[in-house]
Amino acid sequence: MTMEESLVERFGPLIPLSGLAVLLDRSPEAVRMFLRTNSELAQHINTAKVKIGRRLFFRTSDIAQFLSRDFKQ
Repeated sequence: MTMEESLVERFGPLIPLSGLAVLLDRSPEAVRMFLRTNSELAQHINTAKVKIGRRLFFRTSDIAQFLSRDFKQ
């Protein structure tokens, strides 16, 4: 089972902010503050952001690709 399949099974097509916080092992407020920064990582995660009403969600497929990337330099 790939990471994307596992995340889709767990969260569905959209991951709520609280779910992303669990995946990143941070509090939802810490994730919200991090996403406001101008870092490269925050920009990549923000590309997957979907706002529905006042709630933030993230495309599961984009987050799975992001988490499975190799960040070695």
